[in-house]
Amino acid sequence: MKRRVILAGGGHAHLAVLADWASRPMPGTERWLVTSSRHTAYSGMLPGWLAGHYRASDLLIDLGPLAEKAGAKLVVADVVGLDAARQTLSLSSGEEIGFDLLSLATGGETDISSLAALGDSLLSVRPVGAFMERWSNFLDRNALASTISIAVAGGGAAGVELALGAEVAIRRLFRNARISLVAPEDGFLSGHAPQVRKRALAELARRGIAVHFAQAVGAEGGLLLSNGDFLPIDCVIAATGSRPPRWLAGSGLACNEAGLVAVGADLRSISHGSIFAAGDIIDRVDRSLERSGVHAVKAGPVLAANLRAALSGARRSQYQPRSRTLYLLATGDKRAIVSWGRFVAVGHWAWRIKDWIDRYFVSRYTNPARNGQ
Repeated sequence: MKRRVILAGGGHAHLAVLADWASRPMPGTERWLVTSSRHTAYSGMLPGWLAGHYRASDLLIDLGPLAEKAGAKLVVADVVGLDAARQTLSLSSGEEIGFDLLSLATGGETDISSLAALGDSLLSVRPVGAFMERWSNFLDRNALASTISIAVAGGGAAGVELALGAEVAIRRLFRNARISLVAPEDGFLSGHAPQVRKRALAELARRGIAVHFAQAVGAEGGLLLSNGDFLPIDCVIAATGSRPPRWLAGSGLACNEAGLVAVGADLRSISHGSIFAAGDIIDRVDRSLERSGVHAVKAGPVLAANLRAALSGARRSQYQPRSRTLYLLATGDKRAIVSWGRFVAVGHWAWRIKDWIDRYFVSRYTNPARNGQ
Protein backbone atom coordinates (compact mmCIF):
# COMPACT_ATOMS: atom_id res chain seq x y z
CA MET A 1 0.00 0.00 0.00
CA LYS A 2 1.08 3.55 -0.68
CA ARG A 3 2.19 5.63 2.28
CA ARG A 4 0.24 8.84 2.73
CA VAL A 5 2.26 12.02 3.25
CA ILE A 6 0.32 15.15 4.19
CA LEU A 7 1.51 18.73 4.15
CA ALA A 8 -0.76 20.73 6.47
CA GLY A 9 -0.53 24.41 5.58
CA GLY A 10 0.59 26.31 2.51
CA GLY A 11 3.35 28.21 4.32
CA HIS A 12 6.75 29.21 2.99
CA ALA A 13 8.47 26.01 4.13
CA HIS A 14 6.02 23.80 2.24
CA LEU A 15 6.64 25.63 -1.01
CA ALA A 16 10.12 24.11 -1.01
CA VAL A 17 8.67 20.65 -0.30
CA LEU A 18 6.25 20.93 -3.22
CA ALA A 19 9.10 22.03 -5.49
CA ASP A 20 11.14 19.02 -4.33
CA TRP A 21 8.28 16.64 -5.06
CA ALA A 22 7.82 18.18 -8.51
CA SER A 23 11.48 17.77 -9.40
CA ARG A 24 11.93 14.24 -8.09
CA PRO A 25 9.21 11.56 -8.06
CA MET A 26 8.10 10.03 -4.76
CA PRO A 27 7.23 6.42 -5.68
CA GLY A 28 5.08 4.47 -3.28
CA THR A 29 3.49 7.54 -1.75
CA GLU A 30 0.15 9.31 -1.82
CA ARG A 31 0.72 13.03 -1.35
CA TRP A 32 -1.74 15.61 -0.02
CA LEU A 33 -1.61 19.37 0.52
CA VAL A 34 -4.18 20.67 3.01
CA THR A 35 -4.41 24.45 3.06
CA SER A 36 -6.93 27.04 4.22
CA SER A 37 -6.65 28.89 0.92
CA ARG A 38 -5.66 27.98 -2.62
CA HIS A 39 -3.45 31.07 -2.68
CA THR A 40 -0.65 31.83 -0.25
CA ALA A 41 0.71 35.35 0.08
CA TYR A 42 4.38 36.12 0.45
CA SER A 43 4.14 38.25 3.58
CA GLY A 44 7.48 39.98 3.00
CA MET A 45 5.89 41.99 0.19
CA LEU A 46 2.74 43.01 2.08
CA PRO A 47 4.09 46.38 3.32
CA GLY A 48 5.13 47.18 -0.28
CA TRP A 49 1.61 46.31 -1.45
CA LEU A 50 0.18 48.67 1.18
CA ALA A 51 2.45 51.44 -0.08
CA GLY A 52 1.32 50.82 -3.67
CA HIS A 53 4.56 49.36 -5.00
CA TYR A 54 3.09 45.92 -5.78
CA ARG A 55 -0.13 44.57 -7.23
CA ALA A 56 -1.90 41.79 -5.33
CA SER A 57 -0.83 39.34 -8.04
CA ASP A 58 2.83 40.16 -7.34
CA LEU A 59 2.73 38.52 -3.91
CA LEU A 60 0.06 35.83 -4.29
CA ILE A 61 1.19 32.29 -5.14
CA ASP A 62 -1.36 29.88 -6.60
CA LEU A 63 -0.87 26.53 -4.88
CA GLY A 64 -2.99 24.65 -7.42
CA PRO A 65 -0.36 24.35 -10.18
CA LEU A 66 2.35 23.62 -7.60
CA ALA A 67 0.34 20.78 -6.08
CA GLU A 68 -0.44 19.39 -9.53
CA LYS A 69 3.23 19.37 -10.55
CA ALA A 70 4.09 17.73 -7.23
CA GLY A 71 1.48 15.03 -7.77
CA ALA A 72 -0.29 16.13 -4.60
CA LYS A 73 -4.01 16.18 -3.92
CA LEU A 74 -5.06 19.73 -3.05
CA VAL A 75 -7.61 20.04 -0.23
CA VAL A 76 -8.80 23.56 0.66
CA ALA A 77 -9.86 23.37 4.32
CA ASP A 78 -8.72 24.46 7.76
CA VAL A 79 -7.03 22.04 10.12
CA VAL A 80 -9.19 21.88 13.27
CA GLY A 81 -7.72 18.89 15.05
CA LEU A 82 -4.83 16.45 15.22
CA ASP A 83 -4.56 13.12 17.00
CA ALA A 84 -0.85 12.39 16.94
CA ALA A 85 -1.22 8.91 18.45
CA ARG A 86 -3.87 7.77 15.95
CA GLN A 87 -2.16 9.69 13.12
CA THR A 88 -5.32 11.44 12.00
CA LEU A 89 -6.00 15.02 10.97
CA SER A 90 -9.43 16.64 11.35
CA LEU A 91 -10.54 19.28 8.85
CA SER A 92 -13.13 22.05 8.88
CA SER A 93 -14.97 20.15 6.14
CA GLY A 94 -15.79 17.47 8.71
CA GLU A 95 -13.38 15.02 7.12
CA GLU A 96 -10.88 13.03 9.19
CA ILE A 97 -7.88 11.75 7.26
CA GLY A 98 -5.15 9.39 8.32
CA PHE A 99 -1.49 9.80 7.51
CA ASP A 100 1.77 7.91 7.60
CA LEU A 101 3.84 11.07 7.59
CA LEU A 102 2.73 14.61 8.43
CA SER A 103 4.39 17.99 8.10
CA LEU A 104 2.89 21.00 9.86
CA ALA A 105 3.44 24.52 8.54
CA THR A 106 0.03 26.02 9.19
CA GLY A 107 1.30 29.21 10.74
CA GLY A 108 0.00 30.61 13.98
CA GLU A 109 -3.03 32.67 14.87
CA THR A 110 -2.90 36.40 15.57
CA ASP A 111 -3.80 37.06 19.20
CA ILE A 112 -6.38 39.84 18.94
CA SER A 113 -8.38 39.05 22.06
CA SER A 114 -7.46 42.36 23.76
CA LEU A 115 -8.52 44.30 20.66
CA ALA A 116 -11.76 42.46 19.87
CA ALA A 117 -13.97 45.31 21.13
CA LEU A 118 -12.96 47.29 18.01
CA GLY A 119 -15.22 45.09 15.89
CA ASP A 120 -15.06 45.85 12.17
CA SER A 121 -12.43 48.52 12.77
CA LEU A 122 -9.90 45.79 13.60
CA LEU A 123 -7.94 44.29 10.71
CA SER A 124 -5.74 41.31 11.56
CA VAL A 125 -2.82 40.75 9.22
CA ARG A 126 -3.50 37.00 9.31
CA PRO A 127 -4.53 35.49 7.02
CA VAL A 128 -2.82 37.85 4.61
CA GLY A 129 -5.30 37.36 1.76
CA ALA A 130 -8.25 38.29 3.97
CA PHE A 131 -6.36 41.31 5.32
CA MET A 132 -5.69 42.59 1.81
CA GLU A 133 -9.36 42.38 0.93
CA ARG A 134 -10.52 44.08 4.15
CA TRP A 135 -7.95 46.88 3.83
CA SER A 136 -9.10 47.60 0.27
CA ASN A 137 -12.72 47.65 1.43
CA PHE A 138 -11.82 50.02 4.28
CA LEU A 139 -10.21 52.49 1.89
CA ASP A 140 -13.19 52.30 -0.47
CA ARG A 141 -15.69 52.95 2.35
CA ASN A 142 -13.74 56.00 3.50
CA ALA A 143 -12.86 57.38 0.07
CA LEU A 144 -14.76 60.64 0.68
CA ALA A 145 -13.46 61.22 4.20
CA SER A 146 -11.28 64.28 4.72
CA THR A 147 -9.58 62.90 7.84
CA ILE A 148 -8.43 59.38 8.65
CA SER A 149 -6.70 57.86 11.67
CA ILE A 150 -4.86 54.53 11.54
CA ALA A 151 -2.98 52.63 14.22
CA VAL A 152 -0.75 49.59 13.95
CA ALA A 153 -0.62 47.39 17.05
CA GLY A 154 2.65 45.49 17.29
CA GLY A 155 6.29 46.54 17.37
CA GLY A 156 7.93 43.66 15.55
CA ALA A 157 9.46 43.98 12.09
CA ALA A 158 6.04 43.41 10.51
CA GLY A 159 4.40 46.12 12.62
CA VAL A 160 7.08 48.69 11.80
CA GLU A 161 7.02 47.90 8.07
CA LEU A 162 3.21 47.95 7.94
CA ALA A 163 3.06 51.31 9.73
CA LEU A 164 5.51 52.82 7.25
CA GLY A 165 3.74 51.26 4.27
CA ALA A 166 0.30 52.36 5.45
CA GLU A 167 1.60 55.90 5.99
CA VAL A 168 2.46 56.16 2.29
CA ALA A 169 -1.00 54.94 1.32
CA ILE A 170 -3.12 57.13 3.57
CA ARG A 171 -1.15 60.34 3.02
CA ARG A 172 -1.58 59.84 -0.72
CA LEU A 173 -5.35 59.28 -0.43
CA PHE A 174 -6.45 61.57 2.42
CA ARG A 175 -5.94 65.28 3.04
CA ASN A 176 -5.55 64.84 6.79
CA ALA A 177 -4.05 61.57 7.95
CA ARG A 178 -2.76 60.41 11.31
CA ILE A 179 -0.96 57.14 11.90
CA SER A 180 0.33 55.63 15.14
CA LEU A 181 2.35 52.61 16.18
CA VAL A 182 1.51 51.06 19.54
CA ALA A 183 3.74 48.46 21.18
CA PRO A 184 5.41 47.64 24.51
CA GLU A 185 8.86 49.22 24.60
CA ASP A 186 10.58 45.89 25.22
CA GLY A 187 8.77 44.42 22.21
CA PHE A 188 9.92 47.07 19.75
CA LEU A 189 12.10 45.25 17.18
CA SER A 190 13.29 42.87 19.88
CA GLY A 191 16.03 40.62 18.56
CA HIS A 192 17.34 43.32 16.22
CA ALA A 193 20.50 45.31 16.73
CA PRO A 194 20.23 48.56 18.76
CA GLN A 195 21.21 50.56 15.67
CA VAL A 196 18.30 49.03 13.74
CA ARG A 197 15.88 50.13 16.46
CA LYS A 198 17.46 53.60 16.51
CA ARG A 199 17.17 54.02 12.74
CA ALA A 200 13.61 52.69 12.71
CA LEU A 201 12.54 55.15 15.42
CA ALA A 202 14.17 57.98 13.47
CA GLU A 203 12.34 56.93 10.32
CA LEU A 204 8.98 56.74 12.10
CA ALA A 205 9.54 60.21 13.58
CA ARG A 206 10.59 61.67 10.22
CA ARG A 207 7.38 60.38 8.66
CA GLY A 208 5.18 61.79 11.41
CA ILE A 209 4.19 58.39 12.81
CA ALA A 210 3.50 58.66 16.53
CA VAL A 211 5.02 55.83 18.57
CA HIS A 212 3.28 54.89 21.81
CA PHE A 213 5.23 52.50 24.03
CA ALA A 214 2.28 50.95 25.85
CA GLN A 215 -0.09 48.01 25.95
CA ALA A 216 -3.33 48.62 24.06
CA VAL A 217 -6.88 47.45 24.68
CA GLY A 218 -9.61 47.88 22.13
CA ALA A 219 -12.54 50.13 23.06
CA GLU A 220 -15.41 51.72 21.21
CA GLY A 221 -13.91 54.22 18.79
CA GLY A 222 -10.26 53.60 19.55
CA LEU A 223 -7.51 52.26 21.75
CA LEU A 224 -7.13 52.60 25.50
CA LEU A 225 -3.44 52.61 26.36
CA SER A 226 -1.82 51.34 29.55
CA ASN A 227 -0.48 54.84 30.25
CA GLY A 228 -4.05 56.12 30.48
CA ASP A 229 -4.21 57.77 27.04
CA PHE A 230 -7.05 57.14 24.60
CA LEU A 231 -6.40 57.11 20.85
CA PRO A 232 -9.44 57.75 18.62
CA ILE A 233 -8.94 55.40 15.67
CA ASP A 234 -10.79 54.61 12.43
CA CYS A 235 -8.85 51.41 11.82
CA VAL A 236 -6.38 49.27 13.76
CA ILE A 237 -4.02 46.90 11.95
CA ALA A 238 -3.16 44.05 14.30
CA ALA A 239 0.40 42.83 13.81
CA THR A 240 0.75 41.56 17.36
CA GLY A 241 2.60 38.37 16.56
CA SER A 242 1.12 34.91 16.58
CA ARG A 243 0.12 32.20 19.00
CA PRO A 244 -0.08 28.45 18.29
CA PRO A 245 -3.33 27.15 16.80
CA ARG A 246 -5.67 26.07 19.58
CA TRP A 247 -6.00 22.55 18.23
CA LEU A 248 -2.34 21.85 18.98
CA ALA A 249 -3.13 21.76 22.72
CA GLY A 250 -5.17 18.60 22.30
CA SER A 251 -2.99 16.95 19.69
CA GLY A 252 -0.81 14.90 22.03
CA LEU A 253 2.34 16.39 20.53
CA ALA A 254 5.10 17.50 22.88
CA CYS A 255 4.88 21.30 23.13
CA ASN A 256 6.60 23.99 25.16
CA GLU A 257 4.86 26.15 27.76
CA ALA A 258 3.61 28.51 25.06
CA GLY A 259 2.05 25.63 23.12
CA LEU A 260 4.62 25.53 20.31
CA VAL A 261 5.56 22.16 18.80
CA ALA A 262 8.85 20.93 20.27
CA VAL A 263 11.21 19.83 17.48
CA GLY A 264 14.86 19.00 17.11
CA ALA A 265 17.35 20.35 14.58
CA ASP A 266 15.88 17.94 12.03
CA LEU A 267 12.44 19.62 12.46
CA ARG A 268 10.90 16.35 13.68
CA SER A 269 8.62 16.26 16.70
CA ILE A 270 10.51 15.05 19.76
CA SER A 271 7.52 12.93 20.76
CA HIS A 272 6.16 11.56 17.46
CA GLY A 273 8.60 10.48 14.76
CA SER A 274 5.97 10.57 12.01
CA ILE A 275 5.37 14.30 12.41
CA PHE A 276 7.56 17.21 11.31
CA ALA A 277 6.91 20.94 11.72
CA ALA A 278 8.33 24.26 10.55
CA GLY A 279 7.62 27.98 10.66
CA ASP A 280 6.31 30.00 13.56
CA ILE A 281 4.54 27.12 15.32
CA ILE A 282 7.76 25.40 16.45
CA ASP A 283 10.15 25.61 19.36
CA ARG A 284 13.66 24.24 18.82
CA VAL A 285 14.71 22.22 21.87
CA ASP A 286 18.38 22.35 20.91
CA ARG A 287 18.74 26.12 20.60
CA SER A 288 16.96 29.44 20.79
CA LEU A 289 15.63 30.54 17.42
CA GLU A 290 13.80 33.80 16.81
CA ARG A 291 10.46 33.44 15.03
CA SER A 292 11.09 34.88 11.58
CA GLY A 293 9.87 34.14 8.08
CA VAL A 294 13.53 33.93 7.08
CA HIS A 295 13.87 30.67 8.98
CA ALA A 296 10.70 29.19 7.46
CA VAL A 297 12.11 29.84 3.99
CA LYS A 298 15.58 28.50 4.81
CA ALA A 299 14.22 25.44 6.61
CA GLY A 300 12.11 24.39 3.62
CA PRO A 301 14.78 22.39 1.74
CA VAL A 302 15.84 20.67 4.98
CA LEU A 303 12.22 19.73 5.65
CA ALA A 304 11.88 18.33 2.12
CA ALA A 305 15.02 16.25 2.52
CA ASN A 306 13.94 14.89 5.89
CA LEU A 307 10.49 13.84 4.70
CA ARG A 308 12.26 11.75 2.07
CA ALA A 309 14.68 10.43 4.67
CA ALA A 310 11.82 9.43 6.97
CA LEU A 311 10.34 7.31 4.18
CA SER A 312 13.60 5.68 3.15
CA GLY A 313 15.27 5.35 6.53
CA ALA A 314 18.17 7.53 5.44
CA ARG A 315 19.99 9.88 7.78
CA ARG A 316 18.16 13.13 8.40
CA SER A 317 19.61 16.59 7.77
CA GLN A 318 19.70 19.40 10.31
CA TYR A 319 18.66 23.00 9.91
CA GLN A 320 21.38 25.13 11.45
CA PRO A 321 20.88 28.86 10.79
CA ARG A 322 23.88 30.98 9.97
CA SER A 323 25.44 32.93 12.81
CA ARG A 324 24.36 36.16 11.10
CA THR A 325 21.08 36.77 9.29
CA LEU A 326 20.43 39.39 6.64
CA TYR A 327 17.45 41.54 7.62
CA LEU A 328 15.82 44.08 5.33
CA LEU A 329 13.08 46.31 6.75
CA ALA A 330 11.11 48.21 4.12
CA THR A 331 10.42 51.85 4.96
CA GLY A 332 7.52 52.21 2.52
CA ASP A 333 9.21 54.80 0.28
CA LYS A 334 11.40 52.41 -1.72
CA ARG A 335 14.15 52.48 0.86
CA ALA A 336 15.03 49.83 3.43
CA ILE A 337 17.00 49.41 6.65
CA VAL A 338 19.54 46.64 6.15
CA SER A 339 21.40 44.81 8.90
CA TRP A 340 24.00 42.06 8.74
CA GLY A 341 25.61 41.40 12.09
CA ARG A 342 26.92 44.76 13.27
CA PHE A 343 26.53 46.38 9.86
CA VAL A 344 23.43 48.60 9.68
CA ALA A 345 22.53 51.04 6.90
CA VAL A 346 19.54 52.51 5.12
CA GLY A 347 18.95 53.54 1.53
CA HIS A 348 17.29 53.01 -1.81
CA TRP A 349 19.95 50.45 -2.71
CA ALA A 350 18.82 48.28 0.22
CA TRP A 351 15.24 48.42 -1.06
CA ARG A 352 16.42 47.30 -4.50
CA ILE A 353 18.10 44.27 -2.91
CA LYS A 354 14.97 43.43 -0.92
CA ASP A 355 12.75 43.92 -3.97
CA TRP A 356 14.91 41.58 -6.04
CA ILE A 357 15.00 38.90 -3.33
CA ASP A 358 11.23 39.06 -2.78
CA ARG A 359 10.32 39.04 -6.47
CA TYR A 360 12.72 36.18 -7.12
CA PHE A 361 11.23 34.11 -4.31
CA VAL A 362 7.69 34.51 -5.64
CA SER A 363 8.76 33.88 -9.24
CA ARG A 364 10.27 30.52 -8.24
CA TYR A 365 6.78 29.27 -7.42
CA THR A 366 4.64 31.25 -9.85
CA ASN A 367 6.83 30.41 -12.86
CA PRO A 368 8.21 26.97 -11.94
CA ALA A 369 9.01 26.01 -15.52
CA ARG A 370 11.26 29.05 -15.91
CA ASN A 371 13.13 28.10 -12.77
CA GLY A 372 13.72 24.48 -13.60
CA GLN A 373 11.06 22.98 -11.32
